[in-house]
Amino acid sequence: MHRITNTGRVNLGHLFWLRSLAIIGQLVTIAFVQTFFGVHLPLPAMLLVIALEVIFNGLTWWRVSQQRPESNLELFGQIWVDLGALSALLFLSGGTTNPFVSLYLPSLAIAAAVLPWHLMAWLAAFAVACYAVLGFDSVPLNLDNPANLFDYFRAGMWVNFMVSVGLIAWFVARMSRALRLRDAALGDAQQRLLHDERAVALGVQAATVAHEIGTPLSTIAMLSEELRDAARTDKGLAPYSADLELLERQMTLCTSALARLRSRATTATNRQTVSEWLGSFGEQWRLRHPHVKFERIGVPPAGVSLDDTVAVSQILTILLDNAARASRDHVTLSCTLTARGDQIVFEVSDAGPGIPAALRGSLGAMPVDSTQGGHGVGLYLAFSAAARLKGSIELADVSEIKPRGTRAVLRLPLAARKSSGAGRQGTTPSNTEKQA
Repeated sequence: MHRITNTGRVNLGHLFWLRSLAIIGQLVTIAFVQTFFGVHLPLPAMLLVIALEVIFNGLTWWRVSQQRPESNLELFGQIWVDLGALSALLFLSGGTTNPFVSLYLPSLAIAAAVLPWHLMAWLAAFAVACYAVLGFDSVPLNLDNPANLFDYFRAGMWVNFMVSVGLIAWFVARMSRALRLRDAALGDAQQRLLHDERAVALGVQAATVAHEIGTPLSTIAMLSEELRDAARTDKGLAPYSADLELLERQMTLCTSALARLRSRATTATNRQTVSEWLGSFGEQWRLRHPHVKFERIGVPPAGVSLDDTVAVSQILTILLDNAARASRDHVTLSCTLTARGDQIVFEVSDAGPGIPAALRGSLGAMPVDSTQGGHGVGLYLAFSAAARLKGSIELADVSEIKPRGTRAVLRLPLAARKSSGAGRQGTTPSNTEKQA
């Protein structure tokens, strides 16, 4: 029931618990002064007031259980009832001569923090009016030994001071914690918004460039096909047949990338099993870098499906391209499940020089200047895509490889795995959570 609203203010749940403590304190105080100080109080009237407080607090508990945001008028009414109950009890126990008369102040302090100024002004005026009435008329205290009145008053003031300090300190601590949490949440939201804005801007630019290069790519593909046909009969072009074939394969990769972009814009999901998709993905990536020594380690988990293989392909392509630029002699890709089976892990390793110290803090957080011939935005887009899939990317140096190299680990969540007799350990993996 201790809910902090999105504005960071105390809510009905807190007022319920404060009133509960107040009711307990009132009963304990009445019993204590009756028993040890010889004070004769009008018990029926005072217990009636406390009983009404208990009923009202029960209604408050029912209201809190509905989990609906409270309004300022509701908070105003709650504090107004507390001030009215306190005034009634003070009227029946000495009025302004009662040492607990300053308990008006904690309630007004809470009201000043959680209510608009005009509602706070009404509560302050009500408290002042009640205090003025108590100064003119109240039920006097009836003591067995009036000579000890000052000692009793001083003891009551000490208890009242401790209670007031405790309430105000608790309230201020709760408020400051709520404000710190709100500020931290706002800071995180601003960072995510800035990150998303950058990613969207890059995505728009990429889509624009893809649209613009469609026609030139078609022209280049047509010319390369004509050159290959000419090489069959022209002996001068015959030595370039292998190069022309490689050029056609690269053109096929470019047109496939554009086709995937169009498919991405029109298709809601691209679900495939990992074992089926990863094999074709690896072969396509080999065509991008035919001179790189690429190795797939291990066997991908059987029966596991990914809902968005296009997005995962884009992330892995960026990681593998960076690894290929760092080291042509050692690029590996592995795919495994975590021990709990709730995540799928892709690991890309190279034998390059490692991560420059100057870039460790900014990789993935913003576009950076590339030291390997790239444009510096690949990892930024990869991190953004992984976050959109509710996954993560970790970059680390690989100490067991000489030179040390870099390891990039992509972790993606899997949905709960359903039980099946044919699956591993009685389970079969299910698809990744669909993204909005």
